[in-house]
Amino acid sequence: MKRPTFTIRIFALVLLLAFFAALASASQNQPQLVKPMAGPRATVLRVTWLYIAPSASAQKIDRVQIGREMVVAEKSGAWLRVYANTDIEELHNDKDEPMVGGNETAPPVSGWIEAKGVVEETTPNGDAILMGAAASQEAAASNPRGPANAARSARLLYRRLVEMFPRSPLVPEAMWRAADIEWQIQRADAATLPSAHERDPDFRQQMDEDELRKVIKYFPRSKWAAFADFDLIDNKLCGDWQGSESCPAKETELYIRYADEYPDGPRTAHALYDAVYRLAVLSDMFAADGNKSKSEDAHNEARTVAAQMKTHFPDSDYTYRAGALVYKLDEGIPVYGIDQD
Repeated sequence: MKRPTFTIRIFALVLLLAFFAALASASQNQPQLVKPMAGPRATVLRVTWLYIAPSASAQKIDRVQIGREMVVAEKSGAWLRVYANTDIEELHNDKDEPMVGGNETAPPVSGWIEAKGVVEETTPNGDAILMGAAASQEAAASNPRGPANAARSARLLYRRLVEMFPRSPLVPEAMWRAADIEWQIQRADAATLPSAHERDPDFRQQMDEDELRKVIKYFPRSKWAAFADFDLIDNKLCGDWQGSESCPAKETELYIRYADEYPDGPRTAHALYDAVYRLAVLSDMFAADGNKSKSEDAHNEARTVAAQMKTHFPDSDYTYRAGALVYKLDEGIPVYGIDQD
C-alpha cells in the first residue's frame, strides 16, 4: 500500500521544528525541548511490529526497535497510530543542539502499533521505567550471551528519557550514560584500526567529544561532569608509547590535572592510580636509559601520590593497587618491560 508521502513530509517538518528548539531557560541549567504538536512522544521497550491497520492480522509495515522515537497521533483501544523511526540508525551531528543528539534526517513511518510495551511522556513514572529498561539493556550488553545490539538499545532508551522527561531528576545520569555508551563503542572501534598504535594521539582515530561536553556544559562540577571529563582523557593518550618517556610523562600530567579538578570525584582514585602507574613506568624507563636521577624522581613522585591516595581514598581498590606498584619499585621489581627483570 502506498504511504501518505505528503503527510509524512509535513510531520517530519514538525518534528524538526520541535526537536531543534532552543533552551527554554538558561537558569534551569538543563536542556529543554518543545513538545511536538502532533502528539505525545513515546518509545517501545521491546521490538514491536508496525501494522497498516489496528490489527495483528493486518499487513506489517516494519519493526520498531527498542528505544526508537515515536509520536502518538491516535489511539484506538489497545492500539496506537504512531509516527516512528524504525531500524534506521539515528545520526546526531549538530553541535549546537542542546539535547543528546541533533539532526535526525530519516523520515518517520506511520502505522499502528500495540499499546503494550509503549512508554509515553504521559506514562506515570515513565522516566523511572525508561531508566530501568535502559539499565537492563546496558547490563545485557556486558553479557557475552546478551543481544548483539543491547548497548545501542540502552543508549536509545537513555536518550528517550532525556527527550521525553526533560525535567526528570534522572536526566543528568541518563545523558551521561547515553554519551558514555557511544564513547565506548567508538573507542572499541578505534582500537581495531592500524592508527591505534600511533604514538601521537593526533594521528589516531578520535572519538566524538560532543555529547560528553554537553554533559559538562549542562551539569558543571557535578559527578556526571567528572565522569565525562575522565572519558575525554582517552583522546589525549598515546596509542603506543614505543619506549618514549614523553608519553607516560604527558599522561601523568593529564591524570594529575584531572584529580586537581575533581579532588573528590567518582573517578579521581582511578585517575591517581593511572598517574602512579605511569610514574612507575617512567622510573623503569629512566633506569633502563641509565638516568638514575630522573628514575628516582619518578619513583619518589609515585610514592607521594600513592600516599595521598591512602589519605583521601583509603578503601579504594585503586589505592591498594597503587601501593602494590610502589612496593615493586621499592623492591626493584620492574613494572614496565619484561627485558628489565
